[in-house]
Amino acid sequence: MLRYPVILKLCDNKKMSVRFLDVPSAVTYGSDAADALHNAAGALQTAFMTYIQDRRPIPYPSPYRKKKWLVTLPVLSQAKIALYRAMFAAGVGKADLARRLGAHMPQVDRLLDLSHASKIEQIEAALRAVGKELTIKVLDVA
Repeated sequence: MLRYPVILKLCDNKKMSVRFLDVPSAVTYGSDAADALHNAAGALQTAFMTYIQDRRPIPYPSPYRKKKWLVTLPVLSQAKIALYRAMFAAGVGKADLARRLGAHMPQVDRLLDLSHASKIEQIEAALRAVGKELTIKVLDVA
């Protein structure tokens, strides 16, 4: 599960800022802590879409330390990030993945677009095409 630690800070304008320890480019604000944390996952996804576009590795979250808040990405985004990381590690580009899947480039682009509601079966097939398997694990809420 991708849970990224954040630091909340009250700004001079009475807004609450959120800063990610592992992703300095992901910054957002809110009217209070709850609003700022609500906006945080979107800011993180936007930053990661830039990483994917620039073909940079997506950082893993730092270990959780007390006095830090955690922001969890949606499960579909986590699956897409796993696909991107698998492709990156194997040196498989989007064109290579498209050939392996018998798909067109726009289809592969959507699989890596964190704002697109891809079907999990498509991501599962793409992971298999790069030698990986998607599993699901259900945990108790902490």
